[in-house]
Amino acid sequence: MIRTLFDISVALIQAPMAGVQDANLAASVCEAGGLGSLPCAMLSNQQLIEQLELLSRSTSKPYNLNFFCHSTLQYTKLQKQQWHSLLAPYFNEYAIAESSLTDEASRQPINQSVIDIIAPYKPAVVSFHFGLPAPSLLEQIKSWGTKVISTATTVEEAKWLADNGADAVIAQGLEAGGHRGHFLSMDLSLHKSTAELVQECVAHVSVPIIAAGGIATEDDVAHMQTLGASGVQVGSAYLLCNEATTSKLHRDAILAQQKDSTALTTLFSGRAARGVCNRVMQELGAIPAHVPPFPYASIAITALRSKAELLGGSGFSPLWCGQKYILRENISAAQITQILMQKWSV
Repeated sequence: MIRTLFDISVALIQAPMAGVQDANLAASVCEAGGLGSLPCAMLSNQQLIEQLELLSRSTSKPYNLNFFCHSTLQYTKLQKQQWHSLLAPYFNEYAIAESSLTDEASRQPINQSVIDIIAPYKPAVVSFHFGLPAPSLLEQIKSWGTKVISTATTVEEAKWLADNGADAVIAQGLEAGGHRGHFLSMDLSLHKSTAELVQECVAHVSVPIIAAGGIATEDDVAHMQTLGASGVQVGSAYLLCNEATTSKLHRDAILAQQKDSTALTTLFSGRAARGVCNRVMQELGAIPAHVPPFPYASIAITALRSKAELLGGSGFSPLWCGQKYILRENISAAQITQILMQKWSV
């Protein structure tokens, strides 16, 4: 169903993965018949234009632009003091002065200036994390003929998205790497496996359901189809492909990890996200108290990350990765797309 909805050849969306990809990976998936995605939430306006130009030159096929639409909460003086107190031993270790840290976070929700930039490109699909944007922004996007999708972590969120303008819903199971897309409740105990969530959403939501999380093989893809999914969204399977910009430290961490070594953590941004366990997660706990709200946690952590990475360490790096993945190196994103979709029944 999503093949017709998005005008693509195979029912696969490449998950937008900020920090480990650019337009080249998205274009490769598009050329293989899937829906390539460009993560836009952390791009400046100028970077967004540059990436849109590159993507438009690299493929004439439909593509997806992904944005965040979170509500920006206040970062109070007390929250900052508590967070910095927790991180103080690391500041001392890496000689980071608290006074050097700003209060400005890099992740911004979509706004009118971004809408004005992407309007001339009329993307086939625009996807969102953390709900949907204001109705006025959504109306503009849909006026281009663009399809809108967003992520749900519960059936209640899936229903809300369908009722508020989403043309399809991504059912994100607990196995998925990167940020959780929850927005109606911050209670992680409500989240279920991909298989459970897909079945619930298919039974209770009228729009097409796209399965996401723990999908790494052609058998995984075929299984999601038997559960009623109209398509799949896959991210971690592309982390080591030729077009990925995944850093050497990130690649090494993925290759070296033991089974079941990922966890959900709020340490890197203030919102729960799944990645490979590293030093800061092990020493502070993956979800400690006093982590400030999204996206402010990233300010101090990024300063520590920069110092540690200069010394060759990934102890403060967000090493996003799903619970299940297949180590595929020296292979293109297009080839991975073709492999994954071999058993999908047209």
